[in-house]
Amino acid sequence: MTMSVIFNLAIFIALIYFLYKLQAKYVPFTKRVFAGLGLGVVFGGLLQLFYGAGSDIIATSIDYFDIVGKGYVKLLQMIIIPLVMVSIISAILKLNGGTSVGKISAMSIGVLVITTMIAALVGIAWSLLFGLSADGLTAGAAEVARGQSLEVNLGRVESLSFANMILEFIPANPFLDMTGSRKTSTIAVVIFSIFIGLAATGISTKKPEIYASFEHFIKVAQAIVMRIVTMVLRLTPYGVLALMTKVISGSNYADIVNLANFVFASYGALITMFVIHLLIISLVGLNPIRHLKKIIPVLTFAFTSRSSAATIPLNVRTQEQALGVPSGIANFAASFGATIGQNGCAGIYPAMLAVMIAPTMGINPLDIGFLVPLIAIITISSFGVAGIGGGATFAALIVLSAMDFPVALAGLLISIEPLIDMGRTALNVSGSITAGSVTSKLMGETDMTVFNDDKPLNLDGEDATA
Repeated sequence: MTMSVIFNLAIFIALIYFLYKLQAKYVPFTKRVFAGLGLGVVFGGLLQLFYGAGSDIIATSIDYFDIVGKGYVKLLQMIIIPLVMVSIISAILKLNGGTSVGKISAMSIGVLVITTMIAALVGIAWSLLFGLSADGLTAGAAEVARGQSLEVNLGRVESLSFANMILEFIPANPFLDMTGSRKTSTIAVVIFSIFIGLAATGISTKKPEIYASFEHFIKVAQAIVMRIVTMVLRLTPYGVLALMTKVISGSNYADIVNLANFVFASYGALITMFVIHLLIISLVGLNPIRHLKKIIPVLTFAFTSRSSAATIPLNVRTQEQALGVPSGIANFAASFGATIGQNGCAGIYPAMLAVMIAPTMGINPLDIGFLVPLIAIITISSFGVAGIGGGATFAALIVLSAMDFPVALAGLLISIEPLIDMGRTALNVSGSITAGSVTSKLMGETDMTVFNDDKPLNLDGEDATA
């Protein structure tokens, strides 16, 4: 380890200590998250300014920063399955029946799929507005390698049918899914938990003693899991600091400038879709500005982590403690939203790529015969992203292969992929929160006292419902 790396680590540790002092002084959670974000941007920018893009010193330093950044993400992933299981079983026990479960599932998935369709239209509109085209894009070594990788994965995508996508959700071995062995493991665990909850309510009158014991066990398990969630979420500002430092110091700004049109068009589409989410929130009778203020911390983490799945614990806690959404609905929406109907990855991104590639295939992107099938394919394939993994890249593979477009062209955007993916992930999480909020409000379950409370949020504090 060189002295430069040691110096970088010393500064990083000092920044962590500064965030710790903020926590010790009881600075609100939201302010600490933004402090971590801002420090990460400044520190990452200084590293790149001082050492230059692609520096070995930066790469080595990032390896150590990842202990905090990736370590935090892994801790979040650790608690996803226990959190989803105990919360959904507990919710079903409180509902005492399967009718509400069906409504919650149908409404949550419905909102996710409809907003993905809208996101595809938004992506198409912004692509046409900026006149995006794959013509003239050049490929370096990394882009060529990426294109070849996509071609290899194409066969795996083409073998999937809509029926196979649905079958991927069914937990043939729920205990294996509890290890996160598949990309659809979270949904599989949700389904398994529903069966457990329904089975328990089925014996509530026949075997009340056993049911009472099981209900008590779930309450104990939920209290313990929620305590673990609290312990992990307290590390959020440190994780944001490390993740943002990595993104800023490791970015290639020359490539970003070269593909500036796509970057601007992408973020134009993402921001437009965020506004549409707020409009949907207002249509169900909720204050969109208050909603936005309360979800900013979780969106900030989603932006820096680039992981919808890792955001599930913070997503659920935000819906419950900030938006007044019941635990069951919050867990359904967050779990489904991390794998189905992702507005950014499965909606906007593949739509923009298809519009870019269309002119190179001699197709007019304004042709209704092109647009209607494209939107239909995107909407249906939004179920399949979870079935094959890889987020936006594989969503693009599904759509482009279904349209008979060359998939290797998607590899030309590899250099700006991290920058775009940050915004896409934040939009995915916003979509899942929108699904939870809308479902809760339409079912008359939203606690408006919690929603209307303007006190500073303390999402890493004790959970009163635990």
